[in-house]
Amino acid sequence: MGIIGSIISLLVVGFVIGGLGRLVVPGPNPIGAGKTLVVGLVGAFVGSLLGGVLGLGIVTVLFEVAISAGLVYLVSGRRLGRLTSGGRS
Repeated sequence: MGIIGSIISLLVVGFVIGGLGRLVVPGPNPIGAGKTLVVGLVGAFVGSLLGGVLGLGIVTVLFEVAISAGLVYLVSGRRLGRLTSGGRS
């Protein structure tokens, strides 16, 4: 596979893993396509390293999606314990 094929494959994997990460996190995820791609690429890279070290084979995909979901949670600006008052003080 040439360099163009590798880049296209990388983009597809990034969007798929990032999209799955967004689906795992409940509620709205106000991040764009660029952040979804970056989150997916980072999640896929770190998850595949972790799965390779542990020798998990195909289960590695679950690590990739879980890491991407955690990154989606962090990047989308959500924080634990933050409640909205609905305009009332």
